[in-house]
Amino acid sequence: MSKQEKGYQVIIFDWDGTLVDSTGRIVDSMQRAARDIGLAEVPDSAVQNIIGLGLPEAIKTVWPDIHADQLPVMSAAYAHYFVVDSQVGMDFFPEARDMLERLRSNYRLAVATGKSRKGLDRMLDDMAIRHCFDITRCADETKSKPNPQMLKEILVELDLQPEQALMVGDTSYDLDMAKAIGMDSVGMSHGAHDESVLLACGPRAICHSIQELELWIGTHG
Repeated sequence: MSKQEKGYQVIIFDWDGTLVDSTGRIVDSMQRAARDIGLAEVPDSAVQNIIGLGLPEAIKTVWPDIHADQLPVMSAAYAHYFVVDSQVGMDFFPEARDMLERLRSNYRLAVATGKSRKGLDRMLDDMAIRHCFDITRCADETKSKPNPQMLKEILVELDLQPEQALMVGDTSYDLDMAKAIGMDSVGMSHGAHDESVLLACGPRAICHSIQELELWIGTHG
């Protein structure tokens, strides 16, 4: 079936926790960076809950009393631990790479992520997956989730309407930004936010694996 015959013309994916199993690595890197600058210890769940936001917004949400001059120091420390010195592994969820390769034959594919442009570009190249995506948007070049600005920019560039797009994500931030502009969404339960949190955002479906997601898209997309 051609791209033109599909109900959805573009599928927009979140990155961390949706395509890539990176939740543990993000939490580990954030906690180590916070310890480096003497911030108060917080539960891992507090860090997990802010995955999906842009890095400055995420840090300020968990540590609202952080001083302005500490923010860039912690951001740099987080990036170092995440990229160079993490003690936690990271890779695509099983079947994610193969799913993207198959979907790109029938859909345009996009990424809308809380990562920085530098961070996403590094991962696209390191994981040899850049060729699958028509367009990507990052939190440091537009407004952070849950503001839907990055979705609007993707639609404008592709000359599409919200009803022609599907957002796939593992957090309420992903699903809420889609809902704000009338875009359908699917929640992934294998990432940062609990299934009950995702359901409250009104997605068309909750999928528990990449295989289940691909089957849902094949049936409803």
